[in-house]
Amino acid sequence: MTKPFLICLYSFCVFLVVSMFLNTLTPKFYVALTGTSSLISGLILIFEWWYFRKYGTSFIEQVSVSHLRPLLGGVDSSSPSNSNASNGEADSSRQSVSECKVWRNPLNLFRGAEYNRYTWVTGREPLTYYDMNLSAQDHQTFFTCDSDHLRPADAIMQKAWRERNPQARISAAHEALELEDCATAYILLAEEEATTIMEAERLFKQALKAGEGCYRRSQQLQHHGTQYEAQHRRDTNVLVYIKRRLAMCSRKLGRTREAVKMMRDLMKEFPLLSMFNIHENLLESLLELQNYADVQAVLAKYDDISLPKSATICYTAALLKARAVSDKFSPEAASRRGLSTAEMNAVEAIHRAVEFNPHVPKYLLEMKSLILPPEHILKRGDSEAIAYAFFHLQHWKRVEGALNLLHCTWEGTFRMIPYPLEKGHLFYPYPICTETADRELLPMFHEVSVYPKKELPFFILFTAGLCSFTAMLALLTHQFPELMGVFAKAVNSLCFSCE
Repeated sequence: MTKPFLICLYSFCVFLVVSMFLNTLTPKFYVALTGTSSLISGLILIFEWWYFRKYGTSFIEQVSVSHLRPLLGGVDSSSPSNSNASNGEADSSRQSVSECKVWRNPLNLFRGAEYNRYTWVTGREPLTYYDMNLSAQDHQTFFTCDSDHLRPADAIMQKAWRERNPQARISAAHEALELEDCATAYILLAEEEATTIMEAERLFKQALKAGEGCYRRSQQLQHHGTQYEAQHRRDTNVLVYIKRRLAMCSRKLGRTREAVKMMRDLMKEFPLLSMFNIHENLLESLLELQNYADVQAVLAKYDDISLPKSATICYTAALLKARAVSDKFSPEAASRRGLSTAEMNAVEAIHRAVEFNPHVPKYLLEMKSLILPPEHILKRGDSEAIAYAFFHLQHWKRVEGALNLLHCTWEGTFRMIPYPLEKGHLFYPYPICTETADRELLPMFHEVSVYPKKELPFFILFTAGLCSFTAMLALLTHQFPELMGVFAKAVNSLCFSCE
């Protein structure tokens, strides 16, 4: 016997066995089969949809790209092209890390007097663990130094800033105050234990008295060695933090002019400490006073090409230019006669702001609900948009026609940058990492704004189609068992005849 003959005989036997097996199946089997397939594909669809909503990507696609493709593709790491590609990926990853740097929110709320009150009323946690962990790292950086063990109160506070339990931190602060007047202990109590802004202000004033004494002593000794220099740097950070928070207390309590004076004095006294971004606090207070000339003067200093931008800088500049034309702006009239020079400048400023952070307009136009801003923000991300709109929406509403001008023009930005992830117009391409970082910074109950809007992954559409198709087959088989049985046998016969 030849080999082809044996193969044909074997195939014929398999066909007979399969045919006999299919002929013995009842319609109930087909109903159970299609129903089970529909259930499994439905569960896969639900999981894929949940994973996409939470992480912004398809689970199946991620597993395929991350684990299966390297096993099946056989990438040759020794080739020059792959080496160049890996170098390019490393460069892009370094760029994305720098673009996705998380910043301290200059206008962050008080944890005890504002965030905790929100939790008491709603039962929701407005801050994520990641956000609070970043704050703990900031506190350790600003408020501690290597020589803290020399002073018992500072040694206690060094441990307190590392403590995760809020009550343990507060207890440690009280313990430190029993030993001596400790500025950082007053800071912790003002931030976390005080339940009102007035109580927080009282504690910050006590912290200021203690902090100024430490600052004067360390200032005299700062040149005596690296240890004294580190102490002076820590005491400077503490003093600047206290004065800034006292100015914010004055602003929240309605003493806006006093707050402006305190901020100006602080910026003159410590001009090099730009990490606190006090100018953003100053801009918000000046807008509250409607002192637009001083706002323009601050922008002239900080809206510079060599300085890092922010939503506050870009959108405040747009607000000032919109203010000059918004009260008389009409889209119908502008379409007939064209835009004037002032209107063109205002529109360009809005486009510039929207390109920097495209999430802000939906909050300013109240197309998306606001939440309490986080303690840290990602520039150009949804977290920065929330922080900006939370404090500045009232200033846009106060300028007649400003929101109308924004509503009519903001979407025109996207026509200038059709591929924002690849090439920008006035700024660098929009970073692709903002969604992931914002999901870590913002609470679960908030729907994170995504730009550019992602289409549904293929696997979600595929599983949705598969689930619908198998569910339809199960229904038809249940309603018309004999007809579907004949149809199934005909399909099987057709498949085997094609082979």
